[in-house]
Amino acid sequence: MYEIIHKKLLAPSIYSMDIKAPRVAKAAQPGQFVIIIVEKSGERVPLTICESDPEKGTVTIVTQAMGSSTKKLVAKEVGEHIKDFVGPLGKPSAFVNEDIEELKKKKILFAGGGVGTAPIIPQAKWLKERGIAFDIVTGSKNKDFVILEDRFKELAETLFIATDDGSYGFHGMVTNAIEELVVNQGKKYDLCIIIGPMIMMKFTSMTTKKLGIPSIVSLNPIMVDGTGMCGACRVTVGGETKFACVDGPEFDAHQVDFDEALRRQGQYKEEEIQKDHEYCELVGGMING
Repeated sequence: MYEIIHKKLLAPSIYSMDIKAPRVAKAAQPGQFVIIIVEKSGERVPLTICESDPEKGTVTIVTQAMGSSTKKLVAKEVGEHIKDFVGPLGKPSAFVNEDIEELKKKKILFAGGGVGTAPIIPQAKWLKERGIAFDIVTGSKNKDFVILEDRFKELAETLFIATDDGSYGFHGMVTNAIEELVVNQGKKYDLCIIIGPMIMMKFTSMTTKKLGIPSIVSLNPIMVDGTGMCGACRVTVGGETKFACVDGPEFDAHQVDFDEALRRQGQYKEEEIQKDHEYCELVGGMING
């Protein structure tokens, strides 16, 4: 059992949680993820690592309560426990193994959307500790859903916040913000790391390809069991079949078949709706009872 040490509401239905998991905290590297099981007989839920603190033995995850399992997770309070917390899983970000002096010659752009902004932090923290320059662009639907702004300001040379409705920061989506930085402000980037919902990653990748910026995407959203056995995260990259959980989760953004991945992501939608309905009925019954 793994204890919840800290819990914070970041935005409507979006929470950060610090989980006591010393072995995971000690081994975690940028780009990796964990699998959690909230309770006995619960489903496996892959979640990206937001931060890890080896000294405290904690791992921070950021979760949006959408399905039955994530709703059960965020319903838990500090001092309560979750059944399983397994990791770190997946391959670390490729830059972890690059020559540091060569990395210092590059200018990197992070592009995050929604809850996908959270896993930018371990990568940004790793780069900052080694003196490597980077900017961060985040996208949210409105001001209420902007998360982790102060943490990003601590890390990035430039933080560029975009909201779909213009209620905070730049008015537009992440794609528009990148074009603003590159086309209108004349910024140049050697690499863009894109993390967010699948549809956001698809169109952001199309934008960076048009602008000639090599890009990486993290395909965490299509993962289910985290082992490659279920086949749910099977994706075509450069004409080859890959599994996001074991071969990734990071891939060359301009080689991913996003249309195929988006179709695959929707294959369990009906089952998830049914599970969510059952959970709501259960909670409703407990409250009314």
